[in-house]
Amino acid sequence: MPLARSLSMTSLNGLPQWEDEDLPVEDLLLFEVSWEVTNKVGGIYTVIQTKAKITADEWGENYFLVGPYFEHNVKTQAEACEPPNPAVKKAMDTMKSQGCQVFFGRWLIEGSPYVLLFDIASAAWNLDKWKGEFWDVSNIGIPFHDREANDAVIFGSLTACFLKELSCQFDDKPNIIAHFHEWQAGVGLILSRSQKLPVATIFTTHATLLGRYLCAASIDFYNNLDQFDIDKEAGDRQIYHRYCMERASVHCAHVFTTVSQITAIEAEHMLKRNPDVVTPNGLNIKKFSAMHEFQNLHSMYKARIQEFIRGHFYGHLDFSLEDTLFFFIAGRYEFSNKGADMFLEALSRLNFLLRVHKTDVTVVVFFIMPAKTNNFNVETLKGQAVRKQLWDTAQSVKEKFGKKLYNALLKGEIPDLNKILDRDDITIMKRAIFSTQRQCLPPVTTHNMIDDGNDPILNTIRRIGLFNNRTDRVKVILHPEFLSSTSPLLPLDYEEFVRGCHLGVFPSYYEPWGYTPAECTVMGIPSVTTNLSGFGCFMQEHVADPAAYGIYIVDRRFLSPDESCNQLTQFLYGFCQQSRRQRIIQRNRTERLSDLLDWRYLGRYYMHARHLALSRTFPDKFEMEPSAPPKTEGFRYPRPSSVPPSPSVSQHSSPHHSEGEDEDEDERYDEEEEAERDRQNIKSPFSLGVLPQGKKKQHGEYRN
Repeated sequence: MPLARSLSMTSLNGLPQWEDEDLPVEDLLLFEVSWEVTNKVGGIYTVIQTKAKITADEWGENYFLVGPYFEHNVKTQAEACEPPNPAVKKAMDTMKSQGCQVFFGRWLIEGSPYVLLFDIASAAWNLDKWKGEFWDVSNIGIPFHDREANDAVIFGSLTACFLKELSCQFDDKPNIIAHFHEWQAGVGLILSRSQKLPVATIFTTHATLLGRYLCAASIDFYNNLDQFDIDKEAGDRQIYHRYCMERASVHCAHVFTTVSQITAIEAEHMLKRNPDVVTPNGLNIKKFSAMHEFQNLHSMYKARIQEFIRGHFYGHLDFSLEDTLFFFIAGRYEFSNKGADMFLEALSRLNFLLRVHKTDVTVVVFFIMPAKTNNFNVETLKGQAVRKQLWDTAQSVKEKFGKKLYNALLKGEIPDLNKILDRDDITIMKRAIFSTQRQCLPPVTTHNMIDDGNDPILNTIRRIGLFNNRTDRVKVILHPEFLSSTSPLLPLDYEEFVRGCHLGVFPSYYEPWGYTPAECTVMGIPSVTTNLSGFGCFMQEHVADPAAYGIYIVDRRFLSPDESCNQLTQFLYGFCQQSRRQRIIQRNRTERLSDLLDWRYLGRYYMHARHLALSRTFPDKFEMEPSAPPKTEGFRYPRPSSVPPSPSVSQHSSPHHSEGEDEDEDERYDEEEEAERDRQNIKSPFSLGVLPQGKKKQHGEYRN
C-alpha cells in the first residue's frame, strides 16, 4: 500500500495539501448539490448563498454548485459561460448528446461561484426508467402523484449520471468531493454509492422530515424521541417514501452532518445515525454591517415605525411613543413550531404585569407571518390617510403662523399670541381633531384575512382579550404579508424594519437553526430564542452570559410549557424595565457577537467535513489524525465585567430606578475596554495562504 497523504488544515489556495505532491491538488473538485441552488424555497437557499463566497475563496475555479434549471430563476440570477475545466465540459457534452439539457454559468451573488443546472423537464421522459433503477438499488418506491419526490428522482439521476461521466475521466484518482443538501438531492448520493463511483460524499440535513411533521402536530417531541415508531409515524403522514429517501441518503454518505446540536440529537433518533460533524449556519456579515452606524440606523427606522403607529392608533394615541417599545416575531406561519402560541400567552401575562405596576412603558408587538388575505384592511388604510391629513394641516398652520411671527419680529414687535391664529386656523384645527375620533378600536390586523374565524393567531388574541384597548399596555398588530418598501402601510424592507425594532422574539419549539435571531444579532438588535433552536444552543455554548449580550434563551426543553411561558414573560418584563441607556449598551454588546456568526469562522466545520470524507473514502491516499470536529479555543465571550444591562426582575418590584443607580452603572461601563476584550475572544481565522516551510500542520491541529 502506498504511503498515505496527511491532510493539512491549512492549505495552498484553500485546497488540502499532502506530504507527497505526485497527486496534483488542483485536480480536486468540489460539487455542492442542492434543490435550492438559484432556486429559493426556504432557508437552505440562504445557507448556500451566503456560504458561497468563503467556499469560492477556498476552492477557486474548482468549486461548482449543482441545482435544477428554472428559466425564470436563471434569467435574473445567472450568467452563462463556458466551463473552465475540460473534464467538466466533456461530461456536460456527453449528457447533452443523450438528450439532457445542462446549463453552465456563474451565479450572480457574492463570490460568483460556478453553477451547473439540470433541466428537469427535458429529462422527464426517463422518469419511469429511473424510478425502476432507483427501486432496484434501494427498494424505495415513489408514488406517481408526489411531484416533488418524482422531481427529486430525476434530479438525482442526472446528478449521478454527471458524476459518473466526470469520474470516468480521472481513472482511479480521488478527484471529486460531492456535498448533498437535504433529501431532494439525496437520490444522487444513493445512486453514486450504488455505482461505486470514486467520489467522497457528504450529506447534510438541515431539518429531518419527520421531526418537522411531528412538531407541527403539537406532539411532545423532544421528551419522546426514543418512543416513536418511526415507520408508522411516517406512513400515517403519507411521507414514508420521502423518509426512506432521507434515511438512505444519511446512511450512504461517507460523512453525515447537521446544522446544530439539537438537530443532531433529533437525527440520532429519527434517522438512526449520529452526525459526524455539526456544521452551524453562518452569515456574510458584510451584508449586514452598518459601519458603526447601526445605532443611528435604529433611531432612523424606529422613527419610520412610529409614523405608522401614529396612523394605526389614531384616536387612541394616549401613550407616549418615546416610552414605546417595538417587539416582533417573523417567519413562516407555523403557529406552534415558531412559538407564536407561547409568545401570545406571554404577552397576555406581560400586559397584566405592566398594568399592575402602572408603568409608562407601552409595548407594540408585530407578527410578520404571511397568510392568505384579500387585501389591506380599510380601517388600517384610513388610519394612514388621517395621519397624513393631520400632518398636512399642521404644516399649513405652521407656515401661516411662521409668516406672521416673522413679520412681527421684523417690525421689532412681540406678537400677540391670541391674535396670531385667526378663526379660520382654529376652525381648521378643530376639524382635524374631530377627524381623529373613531368609534372602534384600532385593528389587530392590517389585512382582511380570508379565513379569520379559523386563524390561530386571531383566535388566540380573541381568547386572551388583547384588542388594543386604551387600558392595554401591550398592543398587537398582525401583518400577514412579507414587508416591502413599496407598501402603502409600512414602507420598510425587512432589514430596515428589524433595525427599527427593540427586540425580536422567536420562542420556537422546532427550529433546527434559526436565521431570524441570527439576523437580529448581526444588526445589533437583541432577541429571544430557545434551547430547542440551533442558534440558541450555539449561543449557550459560546457566550457565558447570553442575556447580557442581548440573547435571551428560553428553556423549552427541560421546563413545562407553563414554566417556559413564565420565563419568557420575565425576559420581556425585564427588557421593559431597562432604561434607554441600558438598551444602548445592550445593542452595542449584541452587535459585537456578529463575529461569532461569520462564515469566515464557521466555514472551518465544513472544511473539516470535507477532509474527513476524503480520508474515509480513500484511506490509502489520505489520512487524518484521529480528532473530534474542530474546536474553537478562545471562541467564547465571557460575562461582561461591567454591570448587566438588564435589571434583575427579582431585585426590583417596579420598572423605575433611581437616578443614582443609572449614574453608577454609567461610571462602571467602559464601551471601548469591553469591546477590546471581546475582540480578543475571537482569534483570527485559519489562514488560507501558503504555510512556511517546515511548519506543516496535520489536520487534527487546530489553534484558532
